Amino acid sequence: MHSRLRRTFLRQFLNPRAAICALVCAALATVSLARGEVPTGETIDGIRCDQSEGAVFHIHQHLTILDHGRPVEVPNDVGRPVLGACLYWLHTHTPDGIIHVESPVMRNFNLGNFFDIWGQPLAATAVGPARCKKGALRVYVDGNRYTGDPRQIELTLHADIVLEAGPPYRVPAPFTDWQGN
Repeated sequence: MHSRLRRTFLRQFLNPRAAICALVCAALATVSLARGEVPTGETIDGIRCDQSEGAVFHIHQHLTILDHGRPVEVPNDVGRPVLGACLYWLHTHTPDGIIHVESPVMRNFNLGNFFDIWGQPLAATAVGPARCKKGALRVYVDGNRYTGDPRQIELTLHADIVLEAGPPYRVPAPFTDWQGN
C-alpha cells in the first residue's frame, strides 16, 4: 500500500500540466499584489498623470521632514509611477526635497495633494513615514510657525515647508539652494 501511495504522489507531483498551472497561478498572484501596491497613473485629487510635464504653470517648493530631529528623505520620482509611464503635475526628480509643480492648467495645489500622490499620510500623528503623538507635530512655512491643517498649505513659488514630527524642535534655517528653480 505504501508504494502505491508513493507512486500516485510522484505521478501527480511530476505532472507537467500541474506544474505549469502552479507556476501560472503563482505568477498571477504576484502580478495582482504588485498592481495593488504600485500606482499606475490614475487621477488623484483632480491631478492627472500625463505623458509629459505641463508648461502652463511651473513653480517649485521645498519640503523638509524631521522625525524627532532626524531628516526623512523625500524620495526622488514621487509622482512618476513605474507602471504608468507618466508624470503627475506634482512630482520630484531628486531626493533633495524640491517639489515640482508643472501643470498644464492654472490652479491651486496644496501639500495634501502632494502627499496623496506620494501615497503617504499627512495628519496630526503621521507625516510620511514619520510618526508622532497627537499635538507633537510642528509646522513651519517660510520660517513662520503654521498652526492650521498642514494638508491645506498652498504650494506657492519657493514655499519653504518644514514638518517636525516630535521633539527636539528647532526653528528651521531657511532653504535657499534653489539652483535656478
